[in-house]
Amino acid sequence: MHVRDLSAFLSELSENNNRAWFVMNKPRYDILRAEFLQLVMRLISEVSKFDPLIANVNPKKALFRINRDMRFSREKIPYKTHFSAALNASGLKKPSQGGGPTYYFHIDASGKLLIAGGEWMPPPDRLRAIREHVLNDRAGFAKVLKDKKLVKTFGGLQEEGKLTRPPKGFGDQGPHAEYIKLKSFIVWIEIDVIKDPDALEATILSAFKDSWPLISWLRQT
Repeated sequence: MHVRDLSAFLSELSENNNRAWFVMNKPRYDILRAEFLQLVMRLISEVSKFDPLIANVNPKKALFRINRDMRFSREKIPYKTHFSAALNASGLKKPSQGGGPTYYFHIDASGKLLIAGGEWMPPPDRLRAIREHVLNDRAGFAKVLKDKKLVKTFGGLQEEGKLTRPPKGFGDQGPHAEYIKLKSFIVWIEIDVIKDPDALEATILSAFKDSWPLISWLRQT
């Protein structure tokens, strides 16, 4: 994957986010997307070595479309300014679909690489199931929180946007009370990959491996 070429394309796209520019530069996009697809294919192959359920992921369906859904958006710009993909055993990569634990990454116009693992903003029924799993498997959840590789790479579960009070039906739950308030059960990290583009694939794969304890625990719900 030519990260610098991708970053340059996305940077120009962010300054010329319109159909006319995109159509004129579509040959560049097609080449970059083909490279990105090859990267995803290799990641599927490698991830499946420690997570066999990923082996059947369709690489083309793992890629997100660059076209934005503008129906419910105030920003009327037609294209995303990042390339992204999600590896999910269910094949349902959108959080709203409730597809379960997912490995996700994207590269943006500034050359920043975001890598994540877990479930981001799952639908209400799925979120409730995860919260109940926290209470029913306190020892297993505590083991995830203390996993050395997960903590070293990600610093622990992300706690942005959590509830100020326990959700309805959940009272004081002792040491895990704060985690019951979470709306997402996910770890993520952002890296300036443009500084070392040759390490892109290895960096993503290593982070995915380190997120495996959370992915595995979430699969038990």
